[in-house]
Amino acid sequence: MLEIRLRPAGPWRAGHRTGDRERVDAVYHSDALYSAVTHAMSALGWLDEWLDATARASEGSAVRFSSLFPFVGDTRLLPPPRTAWPPSGAGKLYVNAAKLVPVEVARRGVVNESRWTVDGASECLLPVGLAAPFEVSMRSGAAVDRITGHTEPHRTACLEFAPNAGWWGLVEITNPDWESRVKSALLLLADSGFGGERSRGWGRAGEPEFSDAASLFGEGHPGAWWMLSLYSPHAEDAVDWSRGDYATVTRAGWTDSTAGVSTKKKNVRMIEEGSVLMAPALRGRAVDVAPEGFPHPAWRAGFALAVPVPVEVEA
Repeated sequence: MLEIRLRPAGPWRAGHRTGDRERVDAVYHSDALYSAVTHAMSALGWLDEWLDATARASEGSAVRFSSLFPFVGDTRLLPPPRTAWPPSGAGKLYVNAAKLVPVEVARRGVVNESRWTVDGASECLLPVGLAAPFEVSMRSGAAVDRITGHTEPHRTACLEFAPNAGWWGLVEITNPDWESRVKSALLLLADSGFGGERSRGWGRAGEPEFSDAASLFGEGHPGAWWMLSLYSPHAEDAVDWSRGDYATVTRAGWTDSTAGVSTKKKNVRMIEEGSVLMAPALRGRAVDVAPEGFPHPAWRAGFALAVPVPVEVEA
C-alpha cells in the first residue's frame, strides 16, 4: 500500500454529483482517478496491458486506488466510518457539519473537543488554529460559437488550495510490475492535469510524492471494511447488506474518447466512501458504462480499496 500526495499548482475541479458547474466536490473520486490513469496509460502505450490487469482481469484488479482527499500540513482528511460518525456524546462541536475529518479522529474519535473546530466552508474538522486546506472560488468564462460569434458566459467553481495543502490517497498494487508504470502515469497526469477544465491549465500538480502507507491505519475489526474508494459489488463479494452502515451515490458523466463526440455515459449506483461493509473480503468490479452503439467499452472502476474498521471504533 502506497500513499500518494499531490500538491496542486493551480485550481482543480472535481465535478459535483448534481452536474452544476457552480458547485465542486471536495473529493476526487476513485473512479475518476482510474479513468485519468487509464488515459495516461494509453498515452504511454500501455493501454491494453493496463485494461487486462484491471478492468478485464478475471482474478481481480492488480491496482486499486482510493479516492483523493484533502490534506493540510501533516493533517490527512478523509470521510470517517459511518458507524462512528457523528460521535455519540459530542458536546460543543457541531460535528454533524464535518464531512472530512483527520485520520486520527476517524480512528479514535474526538478525544478532546477543545483541540478541534469545524470549518463550515470546507466541511472539514481541523485542529484549532489550522487554516482550511482549500477554498471554493468561482471563475468566469464564455463559450464562443465559432460560426456566429455568439458568446455564452458562464461561471465554474474550482478548488484553490493553501500553499501547504493538496490531495492525498492510497494505491494498492498486488503485482509489483505495475508500480513503476503507475508512478509514471501519475507523473504524466501531474503535468497534463486531472479533472475538469484542463484546457485552462487546471488540475496540475508538482511531482507526485510516494511513501509507504502500511502502518497508517493500524489494526481493525476482521470482516468490517471502511471504504476509502467508490465500490461496485462483484458477484462473488459476500456482503452482508443487513449489517454495517453504507450510503450510495449515482455516478454519471460524459465520454472523453478519441472515438469522437462526447456522449453521456450510463448511470451506475455505487457505494460511497466512508461506508462500512460487513464481508469476509471485498473485491469490486469495473462496470461498462459506454452509451449504446459506442465503439469500445467505457469502464467505471468500482474496485474496493478498503481498510478494516479501527479497533477503537465500534464496527
